[in-house]
Amino acid sequence: MSATAIVVIPARLASTRLPNKPLADIHGRPMIVRVWERAVAAGIGPVLVACAEEAIAEAVRAAGGEAVLTDPDLPSGSDRVAAALRAFDPAGRYDAVVNVQGDLPAIDPAVIRAVLLPLSDPAVDIATVAAEIVDPDERTNPNVVKAVFVPAAMDGRGIAAGRALYFTRATAPSGEGPLFHHIGIYAYRRAALERFVALPPGVLEQRERLEQLRALEAGMRIDVAVVRTVPLGVDAPADLERARSLLAP
Repeated sequence: MSATAIVVIPARLASTRLPNKPLADIHGRPMIVRVWERAVAAGIGPVLVACAEEAIAEAVRAAGGEAVLTDPDLPSGSDRVAAALRAFDPAGRYDAVVNVQGDLPAIDPAVIRAVLLPLSDPAVDIATVAAEIVDPDERTNPNVVKAVFVPAAMDGRGIAAGRALYFTRATAPSGEGPLFHHIGIYAYRRAALERFVALPPGVLEQRERLEQLRALEAGMRIDVAVVRTVPLGVDAPADLERARSLLAP
């Protein structure tokens, strides 16, 4: 795509289930550094960590990365990404920004690259990714967010895209056919990100506790790229042990 892209990883120490999560050690490197390394490997542009605390910034800079301190009281990762981008790039050199969560230390760099593909259509404001659900238990698990869209046929790379109609914790759509596990990374056009963070919380957003519904309620277009794997998200001590196992040298 023609957009000039930057990756921004929001990170904060506050976590009820895993305190100081971004600094959790994974074979000698903090988790946030592991995520930064994966984002760098994606090769789509500079990688910036948007930090709520100086300790995270110090860890990133010690590894050779770029970090920007943001207000720790910002309400969401999206707000943190927008604030960091304004500070780092006030001239607007980057017209697309990829938001990668800071708790995905084993994410495949190909998944990060895939999220940019839908932005090749100028009508798309925001892009995200999803993978087909293969575990039957995930179909009814409210912690697994479902992306509702009509996917195109997969290409040789296992990537397709479709326009998002809805995101939900419910089992949807009903009836026979695949369901898709939404993966919470996003690519925004710069103007779309600024519009999004300026919007008030949406009615459906608050009901489902899904931030992306704010954009759909406001008439913004989100397209979904289909990928083959769901990255491990680290939310609890057991997830951290899984990440250590996956990344064992």
